[in-house]
Amino acid sequence: MRIGVDAGGTFTDFVVVDDRGRVSSFKLRSNPGSPAKVILEGIERASQRRRADVVHGSTVATNALLERKGAQTAFVTTAGFEDILEIGRQNRTELYNLTPTPRRLLVPRNLCFGVRERALFDGSIEQIPSAAGLERLLRVLRKARIESVAICFLHSYANASNEKRVLNTLSGLRAYVCASHEISPEFREYERGSTTAVNAYVGPLMDAYLGELERGSRHRIQVMQSNGGFLSARDARRHAVRTVLSGPAGGVVGALETARQSGFHRILGFDMGGTSTDVSLVDRVAHQTTEATVDGLPIRVPMLDIHTVGAGGGSLARIDSGGLLRVGPESAGADPGPACYGKGDKPTVTDAHVALGRIDSLLGGAMRIDAERARTAVDSIARALKLTTEEAAAGILRVANANMERAIRVVSVERGHDPRDFALLAFGGCGGLHACEIAEELGIGTVIVPQLAGALSALGMLLADGARDYAAGVLGQTDVERAFRKLERKARSPHIRSAQIKKSADIRYSGQSYEINVPWRGPKTSEAFHKAHEKLYGYSSPKAPFEIVTIRVRAVAKVKKPRLLRTPPTAEARSKRNVWISGAWRNIPVWQRTQIVKTQAGPALVLDYGSTMMVPAGWRFTVDGAGSLIVRSKTAR
Repeated sequence: MRIGVDAGGTFTDFVVVDDRGRVSSFKLRSNPGSPAKVILEGIERASQRRRADVVHGSTVATNALLERKGAQTAFVTTAGFEDILEIGRQNRTELYNLTPTPRRLLVPRNLCFGVRERALFDGSIEQIPSAAGLERLLRVLRKARIESVAICFLHSYANASNEKRVLNTLSGLRAYVCASHEISPEFREYERGSTTAVNAYVGPLMDAYLGELERGSRHRIQVMQSNGGFLSARDARRHAVRTVLSGPAGGVVGALETARQSGFHRILGFDMGGTSTDVSLVDRVAHQTTEATVDGLPIRVPMLDIHTVGAGGGSLARIDSGGLLRVGPESAGADPGPACYGKGDKPTVTDAHVALGRIDSLLGGAMRIDAERARTAVDSIARALKLTTEEAAAGILRVANANMERAIRVVSVERGHDPRDFALLAFGGCGGLHACEIAEELGIGTVIVPQLAGALSALGMLLADGARDYAAGVLGQTDVERAFRKLERKARSPHIRSAQIKKSADIRYSGQSYEINVPWRGPKTSEAFHKAHEKLYGYSSPKAPFEIVTIRVRAVAKVKKPRLLRTPPTAEARSKRNVWISGAWRNIPVWQRTQIVKTQAGPALVLDYGSTMMVPAGWRFTVDGAGSLIVRSKTAR
């Protein structure tokens, strides 16, 4: 038995694949104060006293980073470079903003310490840290009462011996200690330092959280990484930075695999949950990057290319100082949640849907909602804008749609892709309610809502493979093949001896500032680099000298993936409900997904456990053999 767990801001999702390959799911309300308690309760319910493998998408690292609630961290670097985290790249992200918000630093300047040492770019050691200097550092750190230490020395990617000396010295410190040669052994000291600092900042929390899960459960627990694969809980405790986009990565894998089973290979993933929306582009494979930025902090580890905006079902609607309607990024979260849950009183996107008749219960009817409370919350917006309740609710949804549409343009139009060439795969609890309206704005003609859409991230964790990424800086080295063999030996550790090895390299023309990652093909790699450069930038220079900057090895341990099959349809039947649509109340059909036998026409609502689909007029829908709801526009190309 295998269990996928996605801890979201509002609900925690569980997907179970039993020993016969049967797939089932359920949801529990998240508990921000004690997330482990909810997860342990759900695992026991899912396992039914049998042994199971658990793959968990954790938000612990993500939330600690976004809310700046991580460990008290110190940063140890080469003397003279103590300001590196604050100076950064001196980029002006808001060029015309006269009052930009200062960057929120993880490590205050008074906790950045320098050590007299020096490794050169070629790996030769010019100065070794003195014993007296290290003893002074140890005393200072003890006095500062820090919980975590990040070590990042200049050029340690070429020779880590000085970092290892400091690491050994600080091993007696009662703190979580990590070094850049373990976390991100690549050149560019700022990005490497930032990545190591993030790992140190969230590492103690992740270590304590996973320790609590392992002590409270008899099952083997594995953790979803941001790169779309999972790793052991032990490795996740040491490399917590690799879990920063853990949950969204599960959604991308789930979207890719369910789309493949429905015959689609080019999709835009649209994951609208309770607190945020994550969008991604898949063109046969999910796009990866090693240059991600999370809340203004560069993170230099392999991650799926995911763009997140603060627009979800729990996003709060408000009137700003200029009298304009805003939605998000603040969220009602799990507690108190949307007003319709019975505790909150501020209007959210979910309350707008309730006020318009699109939601009358949750979790397949198991969770009742307070429609009158939702309308009262939306009325606060209506009074401020002198609108009817229905007009205010529709306005909230239009603003939320605009926020999410911009996010989709970031991963498609702004990167040279025409969204009309892709299908929009919508999931998350609210994805189906917005998908067709957003697709119409972007000219997309096909929307897919897979089975278990409300828990697709948890399903994706069971569709993901085990994976570990290894990297080494080789700038200036001549024997790259030898460096690859060294990385391969590390990748073929005892617990993943049967893993498939994939090699790639970051390459650039001499004099360029940034690299392109291409598959490693020995002497033929240069041809792949020139072709990739031509595709990305419109030109190549086959006769120009180039540099291999970083080499990468990925070890992938394949897992058996469950085959998704349509639940046998019941007799075709439907009910009707009054829903505000196109500016008026209309009595439209309401279908259960399992009741759809043949192609139907909108407007209609399609209900499923954990999600609802709104199909406007001008769209047709059916359910395919993989259980996915396929919705097509009559007018799109």
